[in-house]
Amino acid sequence: MTTAVYPGTFDPLTNGHLDLIKRSVRMFDKLIVAIFDNPAKEPMFTVPERRRLIEESIQGLKNIEIDNFSSTLLVFYAKQKEADVIVRGLRAIADFEYEFQMTLMNRRLDEDIETIFLTPREEYTYVASRLIKEVAAFGGNVDELVPPPVALALKEKYQRQA
Repeated sequence: MTTAVYPGTFDPLTNGHLDLIKRSVRMFDKLIVAIFDNPAKEPMFTVPERRRLIEESIQGLKNIEIDNFSSTLLVFYAKQKEADVIVRGLRAIADFEYEFQMTLMNRRLDEDIETIFLTPREEYTYVASRLIKEVAAFGGNVDELVPPPVALALKEKYQRQA
């Protein structure tokens, strides 16, 4: 049984993330969507909120576990979860440099865990959670870039702040 970990802050989950989740589920026996709890990034959504949004967005998909982690290196988390593979998304060349360095460091720490890179569908290559939040904050429509539960949560979040 091959287990993969797809880590991220998912603040918020985008259709690019969802695309990689759907494709990863077809490739691996089990996929762990691992929400990285990094308070230094000052997330918009709490970990429980992000978890709920992911759960609502992946309904119907099988062999997925949603978890969260903090205070440990990703490769150690993957080992603890008995994962064989780390799934990372690449949108552009800028992502590659950072991801390449992280992959080499992870390999040095545990050579048994492989990293694979997936690119999102073309229409999502420019989509980043940071951009989604910025556009939504100024009243822009992001409905086609995020799953419906996320679009609703963003609208509710920004209406409360107005």
